[in-house]
Amino acid sequence: MSKNLDAAALEYHASDPPGKISVQSTKPTATQLDLSLAYSPGVAAPCLEIADDPGLAYRYTARGNLVGVVSNGTAVLGLGNIGALASKPVMEGKGVLFKRFAGIDVFDIEVDTEDVDEFVRTVRLLEPTFGAINLEDIKAPECFEIERRLKEDLDIPVFHDDQHGTAIIAGAALLNALELTGRRIEEIRVVFSGAGAAAFGCIRLWLELGVKREHLMLVDSTGVLYEGRTERMNRYKEEFTVVTDARTLEDAIAGADVFVGLSVAGLLKPEMLESMASKPIVFALANPDPEIDYDLAMRTRDDVIMGTGRSDFPNQINNVLGFPFIFRGALDVRATCINTAMVLAATRSLAALAREDVPDTVLRAYGLEALRFGPEYLIPKPFDHRVLFQVPLAVARAAIESGVSRQELGDETEYLKKLEKHVSRRLELMHDIRDRARRDPKRIVFPEGEHPKILRAAKVLVDEGIAKPILLARRERIAEQLRLLDLSESDLEIINVLDDERHEGYAQQLHTRRRRQGVTLEDAQQQVRSCSMFGPQMVAAGDADGLLSGLTQEYPETIRPALQSLDLREGVKRVAGAYIIVLKERLFFLADTTVNINPTAAELADIALLTAQFARRFVETPRVAMLSFSNFGSNQDPGAKKVREATRILHETSPDLEVDGEMQADTAVVKKILQERYPWSKLTEPANVLVFPELQSANIAYKLIWRLAEAEVVGPVLLGMSRPIHVLQRGVDVSDIVNMASLCVVDAQELPELSSQSTQES
Repeated sequence: MSKNLDAAALEYHASDPPGKISVQSTKPTATQLDLSLAYSPGVAAPCLEIADDPGLAYRYTARGNLVGVVSNGTAVLGLGNIGALASKPVMEGKGVLFKRFAGIDVFDIEVDTEDVDEFVRTVRLLEPTFGAINLEDIKAPECFEIERRLKEDLDIPVFHDDQHGTAIIAGAALLNALELTGRRIEEIRVVFSGAGAAAFGCIRLWLELGVKREHLMLVDSTGVLYEGRTERMNRYKEEFTVVTDARTLEDAIAGADVFVGLSVAGLLKPEMLESMASKPIVFALANPDPEIDYDLAMRTRDDVIMGTGRSDFPNQINNVLGFPFIFRGALDVRATCINTAMVLAATRSLAALAREDVPDTVLRAYGLEALRFGPEYLIPKPFDHRVLFQVPLAVARAAIESGVSRQELGDETEYLKKLEKHVSRRLELMHDIRDRARRDPKRIVFPEGEHPKILRAAKVLVDEGIAKPILLARRERIAEQLRLLDLSESDLEIINVLDDERHEGYAQQLHTRRRRQGVTLEDAQQQVRSCSMFGPQMVAAGDADGLLSGLTQEYPETIRPALQSLDLREGVKRVAGAYIIVLKERLFFLADTTVNINPTAAELADIALLTAQFARRFVETPRVAMLSFSNFGSNQDPGAKKVREATRILHETSPDLEVDGEMQADTAVVKKILQERYPWSKLTEPANVLVFPELQSANIAYKLIWRLAEAEVVGPVLLGMSRPIHVLQRGVDVSDIVNMASLCVVDAQELPELSSQSTQES
């Protein structure tokens, strides 16, 4: 396995281009003017501005989002003192993590010296380049002096991740382990194995968290750091000596509540673990093999709460949960340093996040079906994107409150939207929709109310005040899930459709609408006993404001009961289906992707109008392209003529709508083609609403874009109903359910009050 991994890693790093990082331009460089602005003579203007006001470097250069990862390679994790050059792959890797998790750019700097003065001077001279410095893989005790001096000398944050990163993540895990075991932090007794940078970082932070100095004991390779010891001591170790008769790890650990291993594999023996206090907390963080094997620890003590540095065991103490997000918060308020208040804020924020429901994206990334706060889940997983929204905000607030920021955070809602861009344009897009939903939450009925994902989504909807969920479910089937989610019936409405007294009224309502389609009263009575029909009847009767379904059934099975229960919106002849596609920085609305198989020209015009109206919620100006395989009359095929006729109808009936066609897809979306070949087109800019000639091409197109271009998708959205009925794709995530429910609420807010349409015959 190790040889295979080594070979794969070498191939990974050597593939063209070698290494893992590159420099990319963030501005256009296609024309002579672009180059004149980027370099000479245009670049002189920002240079002179910065010369007059150095603070403007943050406005005119990348400094405010650029971190220097600096190392001399003297203490590379698991490899030791391999030197500056050999450490470069690790430093490049650190840069990848900064970019991947927090959108921060990195230059890695390998300094070829072990002399503290020379190292400090080198980094000091580089200060104008960076917004912050991340020190990495520098051996103790030199790392302590280097960090101290650079913090004193530089006016930007300096953070030695080997010291503080492990301390923060392990500190968050400690807070949650103490809650689970019912301990008070000021009462616990803690033993540390190892006296390097990480151990001292943990000790100093944990003292700030509330651990008592007299309850700490530190053990190095020579033994306990006791008062009076002279062998292999330095001033940093002297700080943490204690008066004790204990001389070995075995002596020290007897009766201890917490063991933290930052040393070597296999050091903690089963008999030592057995001697610890009840419900011991063990963080065995030696890599790649911990101080005690996870499975061995579990066999030795069934009450142990265990964390390691490995991803294949629960509670991985992984620094990537800390440094990208701490630097993100520090950079965003232009902090002069990363102080204790900021580190404590990060620690507590991570601990709090672990107590929240875990997104499906995280479960899928780790091949898990469920994950809940408890002994095997003390801290968030590294791929939990919510860390980006919570930790930087907490760090930025702490920087401002402690007086080390040079810039205000501004509106926190807007700041969160900015952070969302690093993860997903879709998150940014839906942020406004959720905000609008919160202003006037509506009653949304979920026919699949017993499904675990629906219940978890209901929790989010209730907690965030987005909607008032109505679950069609049997109470006894969901009682335990409600308890685990901390949801009560005061938070939502639960209806068992078989017991509900509205059966007869709903049956009569359905019979009145459908009796000329052969639905007898007996038929209607039977149909409304199913959740899929009872839900739409609730909406038709005004007992709910909207409906969301489809998680466990095919698309037609969801929309058929809705169409049988509700009228179309006034002026609408046919419903349509649309998807929102987020592709890099561009937003598209595609229709009809789900309902009308081969619409007529008039129906295509209706679909275009419906989709444009929907798009106005997200864009100021919908620009509609009526798509075909031909451009503006270049082919006389009946299919092209149909699209041409639909365009004519739109020009006649909706003269204010920016729409044109028929046109090919590249004409619609490529500005150069549109403006150079067809400057007379009614589209002034590339289209953002794409209307396809029939369902087959629309469905194929959106799925190709989604899968091959790795676009983000919201939908399908059902357009044209008198009341909002939206459809879920089978197997979607909880976040998708929340997004669609938010859209459903906004629809319900915007549609007129429910009329007496539910009693009309259809």
